[in-house]
Order: sequence, then structure tokens, then C-alpha cells
Amino acid sequence: MHQQPTRPSAADDNRPPPGVREPFPQAGPSTSAHETVRVLRTPSNPPAAHGTIKAPAPPTSGLRRTATAAPSGVSGRTPYPPPRPAPELPPTHIALICVALPGLAISGEQGQLAGRGLEGFYRGGRRLLSRCQVRVAGREPLVVQARMMGADRARFVGTLRASPAAGPDPDVVVERTRSADGTERITLLNATPRPLRLPVEVALGTDLADLGAIASGSTGPELPASVHDSGLRWSSAGGGACVTAHPPPADALASAGLLRWELELPPGGTADVELRVRPDGARATPLRSVRQAATSPLAPARAVGDDPRAAALLLAAVDDLQALLLRDPADPSDTYLAAGAPWRCGMAPAEALAAARMALPLGTRLAAGTLRTLARTQLPGPGPRAGLIPGPRRDAGGLLPPACTGTEATLLFPVLLAEARRWGLPEQETRELLPAAERCLTWLRTTAGDGPYLADPQPAGPIRCETQAHSQRAAVLGADLLDAYDRPGGPELRQWAQAARRAFRKDFWVEDRGGGRPAAALAPDRRPLAHLGSTAVHLLDTGLLDAGGLAPGLLDKVQTEHLARLLGGPAMDSGWGLRGLGTKEAGHNPFGHRGGAVRVQETALAVAGLAAAGYEKEATGLLRGLLDAAEHFDHRLPEMFAGEQRSAGSAPLPHPAACRPAATAAAAAILVLTSLAGIRPDAPARTVTLRPMRSAPLGEITLTGLRVVGAPFAVRVSRLGLAMVEDAADGLQLGV
Repeated sequence: MHQQPTRPSAADDNRPPPGVREPFPQAGPSTSAHETVRVLRTPSNPPAAHGTIKAPAPPTSGLRRTATAAPSGVSGRTPYPPPRPAPELPPTHIALICVALPGLAISGEQGQLAGRGLEGFYRGGRRLLSRCQVRVAGREPLVVQARMMGADRARFVGTLRASPAAGPDPDVVVERTRSADGTERITLLNATPRPLRLPVEVALGTDLADLGAIASGSTGPELPASVHDSGLRWSSAGGGACVTAHPPPADALASAGLLRWELELPPGGTADVELRVRPDGARATPLRSVRQAATSPLAPARAVGDDPRAAALLLAAVDDLQALLLRDPADPSDTYLAAGAPWRCGMAPAEALAAARMALPLGTRLAAGTLRTLARTQLPGPGPRAGLIPGPRRDAGGLLPPACTGTEATLLFPVLLAEARRWGLPEQETRELLPAAERCLTWLRTTAGDGPYLADPQPAGPIRCETQAHSQRAAVLGADLLDAYDRPGGPELRQWAQAARRAFRKDFWVEDRGGGRPAAALAPDRRPLAHLGSTAVHLLDTGLLDAGGLAPGLLDKVQTEHLARLLGGPAMDSGWGLRGLGTKEAGHNPFGHRGGAVRVQETALAVAGLAAAGYEKEATGLLRGLLDAAEHFDHRLPEMFAGEQRSAGSAPLPHPAACRPAATAAAAAILVLTSLAGIRPDAPARTVTLRPMRSAPLGEITLTGLRVVGAPFAVRVSRLGLAMVEDAADGLQLGV
């Protein structure tokens, strides 16, 4: 496997931590955790010189905590050096991306693979075939339809006239079904009343390029082919690929990369040609898709109800999650989610944990596999980094320096374990993972020291709002977990969390004429940076405790109400979802991946958090906008899209470099739909509490095929906002 430095995508920059073999090269420069760090930038925010980031000195002027003296997002902006321009990434928004990792098949809307951009069949990050062009009777079929048939398959239908003198109607239909596993079936249908003898040619070629080289525009020329078995073969120093055909071609011309058939079609009859693309050579790695396994770690959840979009969204989300599953090479029985295709088909610790947490209603097996995989990467002691789960830095846009995804992953680890236990993770598995969670919590307390806050990146970075939300949740849920297993440290974590809440409510709240807002961060000298962004939604995500309760948050009741109003207001709610940065803030860019684009994960967190806090009007607006957007994306939500304001007759604008599918976007659909029922299980107590949205924003809806306490679970929410359990494990009681 080869990984080459590339231009980064608009997605976050995440490399696999030490000890986790990445089955797919990432489209971004290589990095190691917390060392000389490279940071992902978008085409509008490209990398600085040599890809390294140096934190600038803090500005000399401070930000006052009143809107009259410091308009939001202006005086609180911290300037950073202008980034160096980068060339454009190949666009993904119009591509049909078939995924069954480690396999990919990426096509344009015409179906022909012409070797342009990202087109091709991939396996383990290498493009095995870049060109696959079909001609029938010397002509290319006219494509009349191209559509996805699932996460891993696309179908292209073309027509042509075998007898042009017969009139304008096509009389031959050419159907191509392309799969991520490396197969393509070409079916010809004779629509005439007479037999046809049709010459068929398939032109093949490849550069055997790594995905990273394709992203950076540094691919080489096509390689020469040789005849192999019933097809063609290509070789390079890094490996090879072969294509075999059934039935075998009548002719195989290596110099032209051409396979030929003469197909006989009776009246109304069909003929098939199947191509199989495979890695070749001694170094070819047998990577089997988790999708092909007999069992899945994800329950086959379904939705039915008044709004048919819910059913389509849930079906696509489960399908995409299944397609993004990968096995841990250290233990293939453990699976986790890759961040997204095509750019980030490997381990991204923070995203893998966040997606597994949102997908807990589909069962705890994915959470367990993700936790075990990342526990193997945890840094050993002694030392200040002991217990950290490594992760690279992530570009945070133009207003803040890059953040460390290792910080987020380390804080998410005990949270996922604690909540997976509530959903039904077996006691033995919980106990086995508990030491790793304890090390994460020890790292938190050691790194925070005597103060109430955790800087990110350490030791002298800004004190980010979302990092404090992650820390608070980890401390409270972690203490609950430690107490449940008679482990020390719970009371100290609660005391620290309580002190952090008191300090946060004072230091992070910036007063203005509208009632105030949470600061996005505190500068190292404790000046608040007051721009309003979607990272504030993490303040609403407090986590699940026993008896269906939620952990205490960093905001008090009045502050929560102000935040809810801001998130539901026009500056943040685009009509399609939650913007990453408010429209009134300096540096707002509707396509900025951290500067104004709608990020699906944070929109879903806002819906769930607002609903749980009782702000259903704001939650409903974001929920309906996201479902409307999903329709325009064929219910396969990308990780983000442009934050343009919705207007009559408009449609959401795709981001040309967004991953689609993306693990957090697919899992966000699970979170949004289960939030309608407010499912809060407590497996140790054998209870489940329901807190449905009383406004029933989608009318009646029934969710089936979920899993609670390891057993099938179904719930129905009526049009009156009443929730009823329709299927559950024996002995599971309804909580109050």
C-alpha cells in the first residue's frame, strides 16, 4: 500500500493513529499525532507553507463583553496568516459513488469511465481500473438514466439504434450495473422483432494510481496492458490489476486495451457480459468487505409513518453505514466506521466514535468494535500524554487555530462506553474496556490540572467552547461509569465538573442586546471570542445517565433558552439545516466547511439537544429543513452542503468536495429520527424511558428493528405526540 501527500479535501484532516492500519489512503498530507502537524484546508482555505501550522501571537486588542463595544464576530476575530492557494480537488457532488469498503466505484453521470477525475474502480485506496468504455456496433450508447441502486451499486441505462433507417426510436437498450466490489454487468436488450448480431467493444485502461495522487493531480499515464486469461492485466512496481470477462472475449488486443465480442440477440432477447476487476500480483492484499459478511453489527432499522421521507432517510442511512464499515487488522472481528468516501476511507478516531454513538439505537456491537480498536492505539504512560487517543489536528476555519481531534476522541471514549452500557453493552465487554476509559479520564484531569478548563490544542491553545462541553460530559458520565464498577475517581470528577460549570457560566457568557451568547472560545489570555457558530450545539449534548436522565450541562436554564433562540434564528438556520457560522459573523462563507456550510452532524445534534431541552419549535424547524434537504440528495446526506438561505423554489447547493456517504451524516439521520421518540434506555436497570417530541413534527411514525438491551425494539409515536413501545426485550420495563 502506498500513500502519497495530496491536496486535502473539505473534510476534516484525520489520519489513522499509531497501530491502526489504514486500509485506504487519506486525501491529505501525512501526519502523526501532536508532532509536526499538517492541517486540512479547503480550496477556499488552502494549506499554509509546507502544510504546517504555527500559532500566531495573540492580537493586542481585546474583546469586550458587550455588543455595543464589540459587535459579534468582528472585534472577537483572531487574525491568522493567509493560507497558500491550492489547486481544485476533483469534484464529488455530481459523482455516483458506490461504496463497500475497501472497495469503491466512482462514476460520472454518463456511465462511461473515461479516466477523468476520480472515475474508476478502487480497492484499498488504489485505482485498479480508470477507463471502461463500451461501444456497440461502433457507437457509444446514449445514456438516458443514471442512478444509485443502493450504497454499493449504480445502474446506467443507455439506448441506441441498430438500424438508423428504421426511424427515431431506439431498438437496443444497454444496461450497466456497476458495483463497489469490482464487478460490472453489461446487458444488451434487443427491442426489435428480428434477431441481431451486435459487435461489442470494451476499452479498458488504468494508471494504478493511489487516491492521494489522484486528489493532488499527480497521476501518471496509463500503463501498458497484457493479455491475461479471459481479459487484461496491468502491472507496476507497487502492484497490479486484472480484468476478467465472462463470457471470454472473441478478441483481446493488449496494445489497444480492447476486448471484443460478437453477441447474438434473438427478438426481445438479452445478452450479458460481466467484467470482474481485481488486484493482481504477489503484493495484492485480500481485503474483504464487511458488507459481504453473514452478520452485521448494525440492526436493520426501518421507519413507516405519515411522512415517507423518514423511511427513505433511515433506509439510506443504514445502507451507507453498512458500506463504510471496516475491520481492524489487529482483530478482524472488531469493526468501525470509516469517516467517508471518497476522501476519508480510513480510521478517523473522533468521527468513528461520534458516529458509533449516534448509531447506538442500531445496537452496541459497532460501539464495542470501535472502542476496542481505539483502545489499542491509546498512548501508554508515564508522561503527560498517557491515556491520550492520538489524532491529528483539524482545521477550524479562519477565526480559530486548528483543533486536535485526539482531544475530542479521548473525551468521547468514556462517553461512548458509558452510553453503550445504557443501551445494552454486555457487562463483560464493558469491564474489559473500563481500564482504557479510566486512562482517558485520568488524562483529562491531569491535563486540565487545577483549572476548570481544557485548552485545545495543549498546552497553550484557545479554550474552545465545544472542548469544554466534551470535557463536562466525559467527567459526569465517566464518574457515573466508575461508580457503577466501584472504581475510584468518581467524586473527584464530579467536583471538577461542578467547578467547571460555575466558571463556564461566568467566563463564557458574552452579554449583548439580545440576551447574550456563549463565546466560541477564550483566548489564552481569557479574552472571549464571541462569534456564533454551530460548535455551540455541543453545549446541548450532555449525555445519558441512569433512569433516562440527562447529565447536567454547562449552561443554566436562561442561557440555554438564549442559545435555543439563536440556533433557531435566521442567522444560523438556513432553512436546510444549521450553518457552521452565523451570517452576521466576519468571514462567513456559505461554502466554508467551518465557516458557514451546513454540517449535518451538528444539525442533528441541535435537533436532538433542542428537543431534549424542550425547545421543540426550534428543533422542528431544523428537522424539517434537514429532511427537505435530504430529498434533494436522494436521501443520501453528504457530510455538509452550502449554507445558502432557502427561498421559494430553491434547492440546497452541494459542496463540491464533501464526502458522500459520510459516517457522521448517516449516523446523524439515526439520531434525528430516534429523537422523535426520545428513547433513553437503562439496560442495567432493565428500563427504557420515552421522551417523545409532543408536537409530533412528522405526524405518526413507527421505528422498528432498533436494538435495546440486545433485543429488537420498536416504538410508535402518534400524531398526538404519545410514544408507545410495540416490541421490546422480555422483562424490559417502561421507565417514568
